[in-house]
Amino acid sequence: MTFIDYYKILGVDKAASQDDIKNAYRKLARKLHPDMNPNDKEAHTKFQQVNEANEVLSDPVKRKKYDQYGKDWQHAEQFEKAKAGARTSRGGGFGQGDFAGGGFGSGEFGGSDFSDFFESLFGGEPRGKRSSSRFKGQDFNAELKLALRDTYATHKQTLTVNGKNIRITIPAGIEHGQTIRLVGHGAPGINGGPHGDLYITFSIEEDEKFRRMGNDLHTNADIDLYTALLGGEVVLETFGGKIKLKVNPETQNGTKIRLKGKGFPVYKKEGHFGDLFVTYNVKLPTHLTAQQKELVMQLSKL
Repeated sequence: MTFIDYYKILGVDKAASQDDIKNAYRKLARKLHPDMNPNDKEAHTKFQQVNEANEVLSDPVKRKKYDQYGKDWQHAEQFEKAKAGARTSRGGGFGQGDFAGGGFGSGEFGGSDFSDFFESLFGGEPRGKRSSSRFKGQDFNAELKLALRDTYATHKQTLTVNGKNIRITIPAGIEHGQTIRLVGHGAPGINGGPHGDLYITFSIEEDEKFRRMGNDLHTNADIDLYTALLGGEVVLETFGGKIKLKVNPETQNGTKIRLKGKGFPVYKKEGHFGDLFVTYNVKLPTHLTAQQKELVMQLSKL
């Protein structure tokens, strides 16, 4: 497994605070979001990497394991169990010279480094005899495609994984490329160890009418020439229901208005929403009658 430097991906150092990590993630997520880079596959890949880095570094427990074990941080529990087993079989513990800088000394494991040790552990057959240590099962990865409308409200959905139905709760506001973990829904453990986990990555399809940017929504609303000139009202269908918009007299084509709190729900912050930005498109009348054309001519002369 190739080592991935999550700190480098987010552009922070190892001493960064949780606020530093949060701010760096939000900045990069906005910049690399698929909605901002619809045809850029590299940006999409980087967006997934940023989400993965934030998933680890924003969690103090995961971050501690990552800092200590590097690319093998997900196997920290297995390593600790193996280390405890080695300590018991030898009748003693690791000395200060046995473990340093993320690797083992040559006097303990014949020069094998930390990653090689894990590969030998998870390879199945150890030298001499079968291992009796318990190890966590393999993790599974899956992709779940949803329409943008489906992520507007928290709802439950049933998935079928390896013939088993799993009912999950999908929080409102979840983003494209975001991954959640379902503990214990991966492969069975080795020698009675715990099951692996299931990681679900969400793929949010683009909507025909609304474009999501972070927690904000952008859309267009058509108004006729007379409403644009004289003012009036227009009804807009949104994910949260119909809303009535007031159109000011002499509204120009391309005018953009902002509706505070009418955008997309903020992930895991109930009652918090982004904003809705509406751009007016003035539609000119067509198929005018002779009388209508005459009236327009008179208006132009005024």
